[in-house]
Amino acid sequence: MPECWDGEHDVETPYGMLHVVIRGAPKGNKPAILTYHDVGLNHKLCFNSFFSNEDMQEITKHFVVCHVDAPGQQIGASQMPQGYQYPTMDQLASMLPTVVQHFGFKSIVGIGVGAGAYILAKFALIFPDLVEGLVLLNIDPNGKGWIDWAATKLSGLTSALPDTVLPHLFSQEELMNNTELVQSYRQQINNTVNQFNLQLFWNMYNSRRDLEMNRSGSVINAKTLKCPAMLVVGDNAPAEEGVVECNSKLDPTNTTFLKMSDSGGLPQLTQPGKLTEAFKYFLQGMGYMPSASMTRLARSRTASLTSAGSIDGSRSRACTHSDSTEGVGPITHTMEVSC
Repeated sequence: MPECWDGEHDVETPYGMLHVVIRGAPKGNKPAILTYHDVGLNHKLCFNSFFSNEDMQEITKHFVVCHVDAPGQQIGASQMPQGYQYPTMDQLASMLPTVVQHFGFKSIVGIGVGAGAYILAKFALIFPDLVEGLVLLNIDPNGKGWIDWAATKLSGLTSALPDTVLPHLFSQEELMNNTELVQSYRQQINNTVNQFNLQLFWNMYNSRRDLEMNRSGSVINAKTLKCPAMLVVGDNAPAEEGVVECNSKLDPTNTTFLKMSDSGGLPQLTQPGKLTEAFKYFLQGMGYMPSASMTRLARSRTASLTSAGSIDGSRSRACTHSDSTEGVGPITHTMEVSC
């Protein structure tokens, strides 16, 4: 990939055009970090705070970053024509190999939020050889039931679209307090995302089917993620129940479950420093960045971990993280880490 590809691109895929933003250039054989935003957002609204965080620069200097916007969700997008059939969630996932091939990436480490987490998980299930690892925030592996679907439809008839989407993004506490972040995002969703296009994406997300994955041995021919995964959710986030269920469907030997306190619905916005530290540990567990410095999490040398890998029940354990990061090895069991 030539260095001049740094910037904005429109990539033609079998299911339509994708707006993609590249930051940096590939570093040897390292995977690209590929992001996918939640419904109601785009890569800027979803990830700018996270990737602008000072600690994140230590990571991005080692990897090329590829931000993907769902069709029609980028700032300044043209309105889709009347009658346009928005891609299904499966088709949105199947657009990504074209992006990977277009830029010459050998593989990716994905960071997805909400709808984007669902899409990246589906991508990893269909194309496991292209995905080295996944960080999935607020993932809900379950399809919408008829009652939920009807409730969403009714809400859409009685509320403005941003107010319909906000309860998907933020905790009830944040909405009740009408925090500055909620006010800001209500305004930005209304002003910077094409509302017609957003409605199409919102409808398709709410028509999603269950992610067909189950922990090995739980059902016949069980299929689950083959790559290391880190599941992240904020305390009291609307997606908490779904993330817990997703954790139960993944291989406990390469899955970490991170529940972040004081972070509300979107931890990458409210706790970017903590999430960056967790992401560094995750990458180190995959064998990358062995000498990267640890700051916030390393200062508290002992984190309280609760094993979630046992079907018989959870048990508490303590795990001490050394300030020296040279010997960080791969994650070997599912953990619930509260920080």
